[in-house]
Amino acid sequence: MGSFSIWHWAIVLIIVVLVFGTKKLKNLGSDLGGAVKGFKDGMKDGTADADKSAEQVTNASAAKDTIDVQAKEKS
Repeated sequence: MGSFSIWHWAIVLIIVVLVFGTKKLKNLGSDLGGAVKGFKDGMKDGTADADKSAEQVTNASAAKDTIDVQAKEKS
């Protein structure tokens, strides 16, 4: 009683197909796949942006040290 048999799932699948139709279910599947792909691409871009900003902070820190050294040498 706690779990469903294969016949229960088959009946649910038939009802879903009758209610929504195969075309709408196909579009839903492709939309869901596109959303997952967009999310993964966004996560990759976010990681790349984080690495890029960390590199810029490091470069700015190195540039600041270079300017200080040059100023000390001139005085």
